[in-house]
Order: sequence, then structure tokens, then C-alpha cells
Amino acid sequence: MKLVIIEPLGVEKEKLLALAEEKLEGKVEIVYYDTRVTDTETLIERAKDADILAFSNLPFKKEVLEHCDNLKMISVAFTGVDHVAMDYCRERGILVSNCAGYSNTAVPELVFGMVLNLYRYIIECNQAVREGKDKTGLVGQELEGKKFGIIGMGAIGTRTAQLARAFGCEVYGYNRSPRETEGVTMTDMDTLLRECDIVSLHVPLTEQTKGLIGEAQLRLMKPNAILVNTARGPVVDSQALAAALEEGRIAGAAVDVFETEPPISEDHPLLKAPRLLATPHVAFATKEALYKRAVIVFDNIACYLDGKPQNVM
Repeated sequence: MKLVIIEPLGVEKEKLLALAEEKLEGKVEIVYYDTRVTDTETLIERAKDADILAFSNLPFKKEVLEHCDNLKMISVAFTGVDHVAMDYCRERGILVSNCAGYSNTAVPELVFGMVLNLYRYIIECNQAVREGKDKTGLVGQELEGKKFGIIGMGAIGTRTAQLARAFGCEVYGYNRSPRETEGVTMTDMDTLLRECDIVSLHVPLTEQTKGLIGEAQLRLMKPNAILVNTARGPVVDSQALAAALEEGRIAGAAVDVFETEPPISEDHPLLKAPRLLATPHVAFATKEALYKRAVIVFDNIACYLDGKPQNVM
């Protein structure tokens, strides 16, 4: 069988291939591509003979998959699989596994980096020093005692709650299915939005969560509240968020994800909004997390080859 690793997975080539050989024990022929491409023709050329594919958040649509006659399994090096034509995979009987859990530390840590930046004006302070200025206008706030709301209490949301408690926050959570977490007051989403000083999003992108936070939800938030989105871009209505920031209806926002993968257009509405901290989809991207992810990618393939598939979507 042929495994095609169709793009780099964030781990050095030698280390990645050594890991693959260790996990797969020579059971597959491995083809590795060290460049990321997105055009349909090249993806077809790379993937067409594969029995197994591995890639991260590379968009993989039906137009490519319908040329992959031998394809039996995809090991997605990502938590979400909304970039994969899942309906077509199910129709064709192509098994898809994901890498849940690899970024359970990385994402929450960035959340607090973002919150601290917004609360303590770290970027502005750095600029002030370089411009020979003092702290005027840059006196921040403490996290201790703030109400920290988490929408989506899965593994990442739960870890975020643990860190929030360590900072001395009063933690509230909302989850679509009933869930109890130690030290977290579970409530409905509207109450969470009304009461919390910080709202952090940790939901997958589905038909139910697309546009979850729009104008109506933003109007529930307090004027001194901030919103953090490290989940998926379409979970938040960007136009509505930009308007809320421009009108001062909320105090700030931190966004790691957009409707498309960065680089994003210079005329994106959020880039013109005040008190908006943006990062280019890096929440999951630490050296440690990317190595953990590669381990899961090849564990998924090894389990599939042994007839015991895991992390099946």
C-alpha cells in the first residue's frame, strides 16, 4: 500500500519519516512532499495513486478525491475535518481519522497570551518604550476576579478553564450537551455572554455553530468584555464583530482564525477594527504540539492497517 504525505506536517523531514518508519514498520510505501500546494491539478497528481493520504488543514474537496481510485483512508493531521469532503468520503467508504488532543495545551496557552496582551497592553507598551514614551494610557487590568466564560467545554475548553482558575478567575461554561467540570459554573450561552468579562470560543465548525456569535450575541456582552476566537473563523460573524469594536460595544477581541486560511485580504473588516489582536492561525502550532500530532497521524494509520481504526470521524 502507498501512503502519500501530501504536505509538510510541521516536523523536520528526517524526524517525521523516522517516526513514520517506526510506527508503520515497513507495511507501506511512503511518498513525502515537502511543499504545500493548493491547486487542484497538482493535488490530483500527488494523490491519485495513494491508498492512504496524510495532510493537515489543506482543503481536500470532491474534485480531487474523485480521482483517487485507490484511496481507502485519510489521516488528517488536524482536529477539525471541515476542510475535507466528508460526504464524498462516506459515500466512497473512505475512512477518515483526525488528531484530536494534540493541541490541548497549545491552544489554551495562546488564549491567555492573547488575553494578557489585551488586558496589559503589552504590544502598545513595547511600542511606547521604543518611541520614548511612558505608561500614560497603558494602565491595564488583572485577570484575578474576572468572570471567564468558555463556550465549548471539550478537552481544549476544559484545559482553558483550568488555566483560568489558576489565574484566579470565576469560570463559567456553556456546552451544547450536558457536561459538568470541576470549578466551572455551567450555564446557558446568553447568560454567559451577559455576565462574563472574557468569552473564549472552543467549538468545532458545524452547521449548528456557523455564525454562532453574531450581532445579537455581541449585543449581549458587556462594554468592558473581550472575545477570543481560537476555534474556527466562521463561528463568528466578522462584520458584526468589527462593528461591535468600532462602536465600542465591547472592549476588545483576539482572533486567531478567519473565514479562510491566512494570508487574509488586507481589506478584511477585522483588520480595520480597533482593539483587535490578530494572529495567523497559530494557536495549535508549537513544536511540541506538532510532534504530538505527527505521532497520532501515524498511530491512526497503524491502527487502520491492523484492522482497529481509531479517531474515526
